[in-house]
Amino acid sequence: MTNVGDALAAAVLGADALGFIFVKSSPRYIAPAEARNIIRQMPPFVTTVGVFADTALNDVLEIVKKTSLDCVQLHGEEPPEELARYPMPAYKSFHVDSGFHPEVLQRYAGSAYLLDTKVTGKLGGTGQIFNWDIAVEAKKYGRIILAGGLSPENIVEAVQKVRPYAVDVNSGVEDHPGKKDHAKMKLLFDKLNQMENV
Repeated sequence: MTNVGDALAAAVLGADALGFIFVKSSPRYIAPAEARNIIRQMPPFVTTVGVFADTALNDVLEIVKKTSLDCVQLHGEEPPEELARYPMPAYKSFHVDSGFHPEVLQRYAGSAYLLDTKVTGKLGGTGQIFNWDIAVEAKKYGRIILAGGLSPENIVEAVQKVRPYAVDVNSGVEDHPGKKDHAKMKLLFDKLNQMENV
């Protein structure tokens, strides 16, 4: 999320969590002060997630304190022992390709694992999916948050196949990087809600 309008629209539609990217090289980067302003306007019971990549623990904690984030997603090359040092919920993101071995998740203590598509030179937001059979296999190691190219067009298939703990949707509901398309967001939530009523 990069602006109040998108964040409020997502919350109203039913988003359980909103992500804020604090990776300066990302086109979706948001400054901590701007994130704080958005977070203060969110309704209760919406979890706010800070996305970081290879950021020093103290720097992450400083941003968490400034913004009142609820939890942290580590999207870089953080080692397993790094997760244990966080005083709030933290989970690791993994970049998945055909050579990914789900058993690597066992090395990382955590309540969930995010699986995203591996694209050389990019940390995420690529709009590309990976082989969801890998995500199904990974579920034996813990809760899976499915990411990577999810959109209104494939969300039903993805959820039916993987049955993930959660889905992380970004570029699939954007007008352009950092700006959500509210019609696409509504369509995605409509499809998810229809699944719940079946």
